[in-house]
Amino acid sequence: MDIGTIHSIWTIVLFVSFIGVVWWAYGKNRKARFEEDANLVFADEIEQPKKEQGVTKQ
Repeated sequence: MDIGTIHSIWTIVLFVSFIGVVWWAYGKNRKARFEEDANLVFADEIEQPKKEQGVTKQ
């Protein structure tokens, strides 16, 4: 086996791995989880009451 054959096999292995990762990432079962994870950053924010501008209460 020469170096050219090894490089060809390695290229095919990496390409198949890439296709597998893309297939996994865009699978239908993962969309809801990814959307939930994307909004996780905002989960710890505390809602503050809205203040009406220009109105003072006494």
